[in-house]
Amino acid sequence: MMMAIIPLALPNKIGFSLPFLYKPITTRGGGGGGSICSAFTCRSVSSPTSFTWDDVVQASLPDYAPNDSSDLSGFFEKIKYCNRGSSEIKSEFIPLVIEDQILGYIHNGFFDNYLRRFKDVFVFVPSDSRFGTNVTLNKTLSTPEERTRVVGNVIKYLAEEEKELIPGIRNELYPVAPSFGSPPYFSVERAAAPYFGIKAYGVHMNGFVKRDGEKFLWIGKRSPMKQTFPGMLDHLVAGGLPHGMSCVANLIKECEEEAGIPLSLSNQAMSVGAVSYVDVDRYRYERGVLFCYDLELPGGFIPKNQDGEVESFKLIPVENVASVIRRTHFFKPNCSLVIMDFLFQHGYFFSIVSLVYFHTHLAGHLQVYLCLPALIKTRTPMTCHKNHTN
Repeated sequence: MMMAIIPLALPNKIGFSLPFLYKPITTRGGGGGGSICSAFTCRSVSSPTSFTWDDVVQASLPDYAPNDSSDLSGFFEKIKYCNRGSSEIKSEFIPLVIEDQILGYIHNGFFDNYLRRFKDVFVFVPSDSRFGTNVTLNKTLSTPEERTRVVGNVIKYLAEEEKELIPGIRNELYPVAPSFGSPPYFSVERAAAPYFGIKAYGVHMNGFVKRDGEKFLWIGKRSPMKQTFPGMLDHLVAGGLPHGMSCVANLIKECEEEAGIPLSLSNQAMSVGAVSYVDVDRYRYERGVLFCYDLELPGGFIPKNQDGEVESFKLIPVENVASVIRRTHFFKPNCSLVIMDFLFQHGYFFSIVSLVYFHTHLAGHLQVYLCLPALIKTRTPMTCHKNHTN
């Protein structure tokens, strides 16, 4: 059955000038009653039924907040949200060092309360001429395989004994390395990666369609059964990059699993850059690097989820998607960053004032690097960014 394009009209470009209006909207909970929350503050990560596609449509309408289409503050808020707690990093986290390489950062409290007891695995170094106070692994753990096995046993134990400490165990390994593409010193359970402050990589793809001179984005609504951010809006395709898999192979796999995109289409995806962010939340120090891809899809293509992780899809005009990001917290937070990158590359931030101002704030203050069209790079076929060290 064909999915209809949501027939909404907004300004063709996003400018920069006016104050932003936040307006309450009605959201429908699972109990059948309505509740009121701010469209800007309503995240409800734990409540997968906190908003519907009707709420998404309502938030994208021009009369929802008249004359706000030129304001950027809603976008800045999403960037700030993904870069929380920066001032805490130096004072509360200590480096994880192996063989003279800083591989991550561990919170003092997480080490003292949970890791210190495993003295045959983790070693506290009170003073080091090069790194100062740091944590390392026992020197008897000399190979990546040994480290992966032993650290994995610790994580498994903590996840079983401390039920709320490391939620969402996936039995999926992330490489622990100083930079992308370099040999890993060991691998760690994906759900535990932020607790060790390692760089974690992912592939995110915007799937778009052109019709009558207008661009539309396919947007997914995550399954209410997802362990993380259930029921929130997402890209057409996105996934973490596990150990031992290339960006290209992972993207092709995710295209098939999440949206039923065949190889004949997925291998046409274009690599368009990367965005990165640093998010500190208590014991978690998330250093995310997202490799961004665009794929222009045929007008008649309809995505079909294959793995049960997506509840439904909608094809929405790009301008409307921008309004939803600006006005709400309906999108999974880091997905907002990648879609903002898409807005840049496809010319939806047209004012040179807003372009320079926005990019200055991103690159200079928030450690999120978005691509300026034509000024930074050109679009290339699917590749990995092998030397990404941010």
